[in-house]
Amino acid sequence: MNANILLQAQPGAGGGPQFWIRMGLLMVVFYFFMIRPQQKKAKDAKKFRESLQKGARVVTIGGIHGRIVEVADTTILLEVDSNVKLRFERSAIAMDNTQQLTEATAKAQ
Repeated sequence: MNANILLQAQPGAGGGPQFWIRMGLLMVVFYFFMIRPQQKKAKDAKKFRESLQKGARVVTIGGIHGRIVEVADTTILLEVDSNVKLRFERSAIAMDNTQQLTEATAKAQ
């Protein structure tokens, strides 16, 4: 037989406390770097969508820009052009564009 095979260390059967400490640390790292930021982002998005008001200029997830004309429980009516209104789910609203629009018009003047 080959001597190298006989000299290899055999893995431990129980894993030992070091294994569980490393697994615990790995779980803590996953929580703070992956799970917690996602939860915070989802919470902020929900808060934003609940605070939408009539007259705000928004952008949908699909990239449609418009002004909120009507706010219902689960839907939003957007005016995207004169006499062109589209109804979207609240969850389809990606961002508020009101402040960016006022800054752009102020720079243009």
